[in-house]
Order: sequence, then structure tokens, then C-alpha cells
Amino acid sequence: MQVRSSMFRLPSWRWYCWKSWLLAALFLGFGALYSAQAVNQKLRRSQWLNRVRQRRQVWSNEWSPWGSWSACSSTCGGGASFRTRQCLRYLNTEDCPGDQRQYKVCNVVDCPPGSVDFRKMQCSLYNNKPIQGNLMNHQWLPFYGAPNQCDLNCLAKGKNFYYMFGRVLDGTKCRPDSSDMCINGQCLKVGCDRILGSKARTDVCGVCGGRNDSCILVRRVYRSAFPSSGYFGYNNVTVIPAGATNIKVTDNSRNYLALINGKNHYVINGNWVIDWPGEYDVAGTKVLYKRSASNHETIEATGPTAEDLHVMVLLQEENSGIEYEFWLPNERYSHYQGGHSPLRQPEIAVIEADHPLSYLPWTQTTTATTTTTVTSPVRNPVVQPGYCRKCKKSKGKSQRIKQYCQKDFVFRGRVLRKAVVGSETRYDVQIRQTYKNKYPIVHREYIWVPNTCDCPYILEKREYIMMARRHVNFEQTLNRILLEHNSFVRLWQPKEDLMLRDINKYCHRYS
Repeated sequence: MQVRSSMFRLPSWRWYCWKSWLLAALFLGFGALYSAQAVNQKLRRSQWLNRVRQRRQVWSNEWSPWGSWSACSSTCGGGASFRTRQCLRYLNTEDCPGDQRQYKVCNVVDCPPGSVDFRKMQCSLYNNKPIQGNLMNHQWLPFYGAPNQCDLNCLAKGKNFYYMFGRVLDGTKCRPDSSDMCINGQCLKVGCDRILGSKARTDVCGVCGGRNDSCILVRRVYRSAFPSSGYFGYNNVTVIPAGATNIKVTDNSRNYLALINGKNHYVINGNWVIDWPGEYDVAGTKVLYKRSASNHETIEATGPTAEDLHVMVLLQEENSGIEYEFWLPNERYSHYQGGHSPLRQPEIAVIEADHPLSYLPWTQTTTATTTTTVTSPVRNPVVQPGYCRKCKKSKGKSQRIKQYCQKDFVFRGRVLRKAVVGSETRYDVQIRQTYKNKYPIVHREYIWVPNTCDCPYILEKREYIMMARRHVNFEQTLNRILLEHNSFVRLWQPKEDLMLRDINKYCHRYS
């Protein structure tokens, strides 16, 4: 008899649950084992990489010590010196990081007067030597108009072409007005600390790498009314003490700025003579004098100045305001504010007000406290009788050419005002265009006619072509523009420009 026991028989649903739990346990166990193995594998790989890096560091490239500095490329005016080092390389390794060559600025002292410019010297090495494709010999001068400033571009003297002879030597200035240098064919900045590539700059106080905290800005406006007596002359504006930097004086009137150095000598617009705009060496610095056709006038200097500078104004009309500013070192500012350096009166020159703008009576400068008054009578070149004769007009092409060649001034001007002064006529003329001027002329002038007979016939508010000459009297107290009774004067029309364009080529007939 076979007995079947039911205690070992499991229901079908319990059997499936137990089987699923067993499979899940096996899966989780194997997953945990796999994760542990992965972590161990990553750890072993990281340790291996560290050992590889350490072995690479042992065999990395190295620089040799720096060599000695080379001789300076220039003996004065700034040059360049260099030193090199070698990269100690191993097989299958990269180059050493960093630069193999290092440069520095040397011999920055200014060259003595008469020294040859460094770039000019390099161009002169090719003088009288034929170049490729041209067997002619030339004299060579530096040319700065080419695209690359660090190429040795030289202009053939007397010719209209230049040639590139390769690169300039290291240490050559990129431009004449710059401290930047050419190194290995590239223009590199030079800081105020004389280090190539340095970003150090001079602040407004003149301190290299400063923060503008060692000086104080002085900014003021000078105003004065036109003298009620009808006289004008040189007036003081201010004194700029020694040590000042970033100087700027501005005027927008018909008056003229003037400058006196510490020795009481005029250096700009002195002695009733108006100088040309340009650069002047004053008080140990470069002073830039600018004057535009619209009467905008400036005096600028970087400084620092080595002596006091006296700013003056030659009054022609009421002063609308002269602005001036400069930076003064802290230790000098209190001295300046305390009035230790009051304005001095180096010269007071006075003449009558009815005279031209730029051609003023000339008087000799005397000592610092001298007062000079022009009282000598004016001699007119032509003394007219008390009656007027018929005006003689200048007509025809031949007269136009003859007067153009013989006169000192040919210009187009608009007549603003007319005035009778004694036995002469004075016209206030705005110069619109100049065709010829042997002497300086500004955009606003007095034009004198030595009669009161309207010869030549000129109307106000009209534009004319005028041909005039310069007149300096016997005493040399007058220097002005003079229209004679038969001077060439024409109402301006556009065709006048065409008729005056090439007229200069006929002047050989009257030379």
C-alpha cells in the first residue's frame, strides 16, 4: 500500500514565490560582487596612472641656465640686448614650455646732438649698391609709410619709390616718435620701466607705475576786460611753476597766447611777432603750440618743467576766457597756493589799438620791469592830397599774371567792416582762401589802403580776390598788408579759382 504524504507538497503559487525570491537573492549577490570588483579595478588603474606620471616627471624636459647678455644693439638712444637658454630634451618628449630667448632694453641715454639715427644708419649701409633688377646706385633714407614698421624700408633719395631690405636690427624704434621697439620683426611695447612687454605706464604726475596720488590738478580760467583806454598789449595770465606736468592752455579768441621762459625771454609769440605753430624746446620739455584757422589756440607740454613758465596774452579784443590746467607735485602745491611765486610783469608793451592782427608794431624786448610805449609817428608810403582822382583799375589777363607774380599776398576774403583812420582806409577782412602768401597770414586780418578815395572800390559784406603786398615802414613799427590804389581786386566768382590755379608757371617772365 502506497502512502502519499501531503506535508512535502507545496501549493503551486507558493512554489513560484519562493523561486522568484531565490532568483532575486542570487541576482543581488552577483551584482554586489561585480560592483566591488569594478571599484577595485578603478583604484588599481588610478594607482597605475600615478606611477606612470611619476616616471614621466623623472624623464621630463628641462631648461639649461640662462646665458650671458649680448652686447647692446645701439650705443645710445635705446637698444636691445638678449640672452638664450637651451632645452634639454629626451627622446619622444615635447618641447620645453616658455621662451628660449629673452630681451631687455639697454643704453637708454639720449644720443648727443648730431648723431645718426639708428634706422637711417641701417639704410645708409646700402648706399651706392645696386639692388635686384636695378643697376642704378641710390642714396637711401628711412621710409615710415610701409605697412610693416619693423621692415627696413628705405626711400631712394630724390626718387618716388622705396625698397625693403629685410628686417631692421633688434632694438630699432618702430617710429621716430615712439619708444616701442622692433624685436625679431615685431613691434613690442616698452613700459616706462624700460622693460619690453611691460604694461607699466607713467601717470599724470610723471611717476612710472604711479596712481596719480603724488600731484594735484590745478585748473582755472583767466578773464579780463578789454582796456577802456583803447590800448592793448601783453598781459599776464598765470605762472606755471617748475615741476609741472601735463600742461594745457587754451584760447578761442582773436587774441594771441605767448610764453616766457624762466630767464624772462619770449619763446612763443614774443616781441609783437606771431610765430608759426610747431614744437619748441622750453624748460627741459617739448612744448607744442597749435593755432587753427578758426582762432583755436593751444599750448601743451608733457613736462616736468625745469623752470617757471609765464603764460601771457597779447590782447586784440575782449578776453572771453583763457583756460589753463597743469598737475603740480604735492610738495610744490602748498608753495604755489601760498603765493610764494606771484605773477611777475616781465614786459608791458603798449601801442594804439588800431593796427592789424598778426602784423603788429615790433618793439625790442627789454628787462623784466621795462615799460615800452610806441609814440613815433607812422610814415605812410604814399601821401595823398586832399582831393580824389579817378581810380585806376587793373584789368586784363596780363595784369592779373603780373600782379600775382609781384605781390606778396593773393587771397580770397570777405570784407566785414570798413573804417577811415586818418588819411587811410582800413578793412577788416576774413580770409577764406589763400593762393599765395610769402609771409604768415591768419584767417582774420586788417587790410590797409593808403587813401580815403575808395581806390580800389570795395564794398562791405562782399567777397573779393585781392592781390596785396607787405608794408614795413622806415622805423619798423608797422608790418601790415597793404592794398595800393591800382591793386588787382575782383569780386569773387567760382571761375576765379580756375584762372588762378596754374598762373604761377608764368612768373618766370617777371623774375
